[in-house]
Amino acid sequence: MTAPSQAEGAVLETPFGAVRGVLFDIDDTLVDLEYSMTTALREVSEHLLPGLDQAGWERFGRIFTHETTHYYDRYLAGELTFNEQRLLRGRAALGHFGVELGEGEQSHQWLNAYMEKQPAYVKQFPDVMPLLDRLDRAGIPYGAVSNNVHDYQRAKLDGAGLERVRRLVGTDTLGVAKPDPAIYLEGVRLLGTDPAHTLYVGDNRLLDAEGSTAAGLLGVWLNRAGELVHGFEGNSVSSLQELIL
Repeated sequence: MTAPSQAEGAVLETPFGAVRGVLFDIDDTLVDLEYSMTTALREVSEHLLPGLDQAGWERFGRIFTHETTHYYDRYLAGELTFNEQRLLRGRAALGHFGVELGEGEQSHQWLNAYMEKQPAYVKQFPDVMPLLDRLDRAGIPYGAVSNNVHDYQRAKLDGAGLERVRRLVGTDTLGVAKPDPAIYLEGVRLLGTDPAHTLYVGDNRLLDAEGSTAAGLLGVWLNRAGELVHGFEGNSVSSLQELIL
């Protein structure tokens, strides 16, 4: 199914204004990456943390997914490879529980096991497909702009059953990452729309909502957890269902 071009005049009314196209972040916006990471992490680390209770596993997952993201930032800056940042985050999380992931074969085995298992747990959020169906019915083109490389994210979308999100911009597309305005605007170009009538929605307040807004798009923060941020005056929703009237 091919969405009509902007020239055909498809417009959708949203709480944030009339839009002709929609761009999404991928991780923890369309795809529940946190679930896939924490589930795989527990599976490959249980032998290192025997007897850890549920609260401990939740803490372990939070450290890996939220408290070690500076390693991911170093990956985006070109200082680390993707797998190097994964391994460093794993070591840091295990280290909080007094476990040292050794160099060499032990690290290699842990990383390979995680790489093998994590994709199998990737799934889309339940509010994604109804929204995409609505956009297709309205003839509104959509795509994704991600802070990871194109082919890796393409495989992730396909693995989550989101092959229909065909337009995709990765960090290797232009050699820049969010919040560089160029990466959002490349998404707009692929849609054939204009920034002022293109919605951009993602779970990261700074990179997604504020970054895209600064680039001239209608940025929206997908705040699924209901986080309270003093002074934030931008657009926000708690579910993708709230994007359309």
